[in-house]
Amino acid sequence: MKKMFPAEELARDSRFVRNRIEDQIFDPRNQALSQREMGSAKLDPNRPAAAERARALMHGIFTGEIQALEGAGRTTFDFDETQVPLALKLDMARQCWDESRHCEISVKLGDWMGSEIGEFAEQTFLYEAACADDPVLRLTGVNRALEGLAIDVFNTMKEFGELSGDPVLAFCEDWMLADEVTHVKMGSDWLRRLTEDDPERRERALEFQRTVDKLFSLGGFRGETEENPVHLARRFRELAGFSDDELEELVKVSEESKAEAEAMSAAIQQGA
Repeated sequence: MKKMFPAEELARDSRFVRNRIEDQIFDPRNQALSQREMGSAKLDPNRPAAAERARALMHGIFTGEIQALEGAGRTTFDFDETQVPLALKLDMARQCWDESRHCEISVKLGDWMGSEIGEFAEQTFLYEAACADDPVLRLTGVNRALEGLAIDVFNTMKEFGELSGDPVLAFCEDWMLADEVTHVKMGSDWLRRLTEDDPERRERALEFQRTVDKLFSLGGFRGETEENPVHLARRFRELAGFSDDELEELVKVSEESKAEAEAMSAAIQQGA
């Protein structure tokens, strides 16, 4: 089996359709609906489009769980013990087990919520972040940035399930949320251990994390106001190893992303 397996060769059956993340807002299957719609209203069970937003988000979670499983599996295989400690590989193997359960839970939740596999498109950025040559970049790009986003999403979906009177959704999201806190904590701990004597390597990894965080802010998708569909889960992120400064930086990144999206929208309207 070859190492550093490319995203283009990931196995999928005919139900799956992929697109590039930069094309998501033009996705005919509405994976993220639109930046304006997803960025303008939180998941609110009293709003007519909330169920569709929740189904799209759930399908995105499902494809993300597949790629998280694939990415953690690649990390256990791509590096030998001269590159990463055996204990890190064991943590990634444990994460594979968790992600496989998450895939099963997500499929059943999709059925419960009335969606089908492949109803919305898949983009492979999560897996691509798990293809970095440096394992420390994988820890920041996947475990800290994208799994960190999963903490926020799962907490928001859990609250949506509670507000909408859906105990199945609330229970499943709460179950997966506990695992995600562990995955992010593993990333935080290993980042610090592997870069303890190499501050430049740590800063490169954290810069990669900032890039991923900004990309997935999606015009203010995550934040702390009523306009943000997904709210920053501060307490769970603290448990996962995030400092107060890092949490404040995430809020700032979301605000910057929202301002950039609004400026772009205004420019498009003026040119129309």
